[in-house]
Amino acid sequence: MDVATLALNAALYAALGYVFFAILPLTTPGFGLVRFWPQVVIPAVFAVLFGPWVGGLGAGIGIFINDMLIHGNALLSLTAGVTSNIAMFAIIGYFFQRRIDWKLPAVAFGVVAAILVRLSFMVLSPPDYGMGYQLLAAGTIIGSYAFYLIVLFLASQWRSYATGCMLGLLVGSAIIGITVPVVMQMPFVPTSLIYFVWTFVTEIPFLLTLGPPIIKAVRRALPPSAQRLIEKGDQK
Repeated sequence: MDVATLALNAALYAALGYVFFAILPLTTPGFGLVRFWPQVVIPAVFAVLFGPWVGGLGAGIGIFINDMLIHGNALLSLTAGVTSNIAMFAIIGYFFQRRIDWKLPAVAFGVVAAILVRLSFMVLSPPDYGMGYQLLAAGTIIGSYAFYLIVLFLASQWRSYATGCMLGLLVGSAIIGITVPVVMQMPFVPTSLIYFVWTFVTEIPFLLTLGPPIIKAVRRALPPSAQRLIEKGDQK
């Protein structure tokens, strides 16, 4: 089952990523390379339902296939795309299987959100960007953190998932922000900060808002035998 779900995760991630980019080829404004990626929710669903390694390894394989189809730079994919995806979705799957105290993450991510808002105004300044980009990035960060708090207080069953998404995406964004400028021999500052902010801002809304309803729908659609296996994994 693990091999089958991992392969399905990789195939869906690669295929839908390619189709979506063909329809809407958005990348980091001014720098390119890192794509607008709402299908980030796919491996998150697999990580929650089938475990961190199914989610992480499936995402790593899927993003590598997708990268080879789109830009063909294997070194960039292996260092930035594969590593960030494995880390991010393994963290999401791991945290979902744990019960956490919500107070510390609420405070910690509040501090991180404040830092990210400050970074947004610093790195998205004119002449390359401007007030529109700054407000959009800051608004998305603040809105995502507010939504995270709502989940913590009103949807306790999704606390671990939301916390894993926040932490996993921060780690994944940091890996991308560090590795892409190094591999592509771009100026490290402010390029690394822009990639970091872009990745987090454009992906966290989809993880937090689309993940829970899709996970619930897939759970209901699975046969009873698969549901029992998932429930055993949750209990661990």
